[in-house]
Amino acid sequence: MSGANSQSMAFAEAILWHGTLLVALMLILSSCESSGGGDLWTQESPVVHDMRPCDEIYVVREGETLQTISDKCGDPYIVEENPHIHDPDDVFPGLVIKITPLKGASLKVY
Repeated sequence: MSGANSQSMAFAEAILWHGTLLVALMLILSSCESSGGGDLWTQESPVVHDMRPCDEIYVVREGETLQTISDKCGDPYIVEENPHIHDPDDVFPGLVIKITPLKGASLKVY
């Protein structure tokens, strides 16, 4: 029975070793993703090739203006539809706005 017992111990040690390696790899990958440089596998490009219409609730991203959002989403009346925007030049990342695309509006590809 000692042969079976030593095999069980070797198997348990192998599982523990592989599990430890997996956890270490996951920690390394998660620290790379949160380092501010973006995801290792999909670096975000400033050019967006998204042909789907914008959601009704839109969160402004870095570098966007009301004009670029209007062109991208097909909504020329963003300021009128969002009374919380007092100054069209004061748009910042994280600002939540309502989007109502015009029917038949052509969306620009960035």
